[in-house]
Amino acid sequence: MFDDVVVLLIDLDGVLYVEEEPIAGAVEAVERLRGRGVTLRFVTNTTAHSRDRTLAKLARLGFSVAGRELVTPAALAVQHCREQGHQRVALIMNEEVKRDFAELQESADHTDAVIIGDLGPAFGYDVLNRAFRQVMGGAELIALQKNRYWMRADGLSLDVGPFVAAIEFATGREAYVVGKPARGFFDQVLAELGVRAAAAAMVGDDIESDIGGALRAGLAAILVRTGKYREERVRESGIEPTVVVGSIAGVPTLFGC
Repeated sequence: MFDDVVVLLIDLDGVLYVEEEPIAGAVEAVERLRGRGVTLRFVTNTTAHSRDRTLAKLARLGFSVAGRELVTPAALAVQHCREQGHQRVALIMNEEVKRDFAELQESADHTDAVIIGDLGPAFGYDVLNRAFRQVMGGAELIALQKNRYWMRADGLSLDVGPFVAAIEFATGREAYVVGKPARGFFDQVLAELGVRAAAAAMVGDDIESDIGGALRAGLAAILVRTGKYREERVRESGIEPTVVVGSIAGVPTLFGC
């Protein structure tokens, strides 16, 4: 079923690693896929770290990933702001990730957009209330991603999505989401490669963001039983992956390698 697939999008957290621990066999799986000639793109909704730090982490854990192969929500958000003419923005994210928005002007007043990423335990009433007021004042609400939760070393934890949803509910405005599962995320990655959706597949652990998003965009979708995978959540979602494997270590066999 993957004979015609020439591009593989691979999620990071929960697929290649969980925090500082690589998934067993992940490094070898990536190299086997490269040897098979499959074009790889490493796509992440992670907004806790800058692009440079994510690349450094991949290298530290043994993954050889070129800068052009990593796709992050920050880069897509900057492009969206450029297209919309947004100059002054509120950045709700940690200081490290703000470096990826250097071409925009961070401002607390008269903002064109409010961009929400990961603040971890720093999320709180004051932060959300300030964002609420800015969006009510006319700023566009932009979410780097809208995942419900993610897997940390100590267990499942709230991701950015619930905080974005709180602002949406309070303001009655829908966020522009640049990360998975937004259709534009997948379309842009494939457009830059000049590949149609039917010739691409996504590997992920999130049944909604990775698998559902990929299927709606026309890609094949490979669900791994690592990271945030939960059988009951998959069953409740009503989403049917193209195939389910134990981990990314089993993906190369789907491509005959």
